[in-house]
Amino acid sequence: MTRKKRSRKAGSEGPAQYDDRTPSQSDNEGRLQKKLKKRKGLKAGSRHSDAKAAAARKAAAQKDPRHGSKKAIPLIVEQKPHPKSAQAKKARRLSAEQELEMLENDAQLNVLLDRIENGESLGAGLQSYVDEKLDRIEALMSQLGLLDDDELEDEKQPAKPSKRSDDDLLAAFENLDMDQE
Repeated sequence: MTRKKRSRKAGSEGPAQYDDRTPSQSDNEGRLQKKLKKRKGLKAGSRHSDAKAAAARKAAAQKDPRHGSKKAIPLIVEQKPHPKSAQAKKARRLSAEQELEMLENDAQLNVLLDRIENGESLGAGLQSYVDEKLDRIEALMSQLGLLDDDELEDEKQPAKPSKRSDDDLLAAFENLDMDQE
C-alpha cells in the first residue's frame, strides 16, 4: 500500500469544507430518509378508520369557509318615516283590537279585579287605575262594536224584580216553541 504524503498546500481535492450540522442532526435526517424509503403499502390501523377520516374530510370541505353573519341583506331599502312625523306616530299607535287584547290580558288589572270581587277595598291610587282601565276597555269595545247599547242601559238601570208568579213562568216555559229558528 502506498503512502500519500500530506502537505500544507491545498491539493487537488480543494479546500476543506465545513458542515454546520452537528452529528446528531445528521443522524436524525438520515433516519428520516431511511424511514421514507423503507415504507411501502397502506397505513397501519383499523379497516374502519378510513371511512371516518373520509367523512371528516368531506364535512370540512362542505363547511363554509367565509366568516361573518349569514343574515340575508335586503336589496331594497324601505324608507322609514322620521320619528317625529305624524306617520311614525300613527305606526306606533296600536290598533283598537290589539289594545283591547292587551288590557284584557293585563295581569295587574286581573289581580285587582279579583281583589274587588273578594270584597277587599283598594286604595285611591289603585281604584283610579282600575276605573281608568275599565273605562278604556268599555270605550274600545264600543268603538269595535262589541258592546251593545242595550247592555249599557241595563248597567245604568237597576234590575227590576219580576212580579210574575211561578205558575206564570211555568206556563210560559211550556208554551215556548223550541222549533223556531
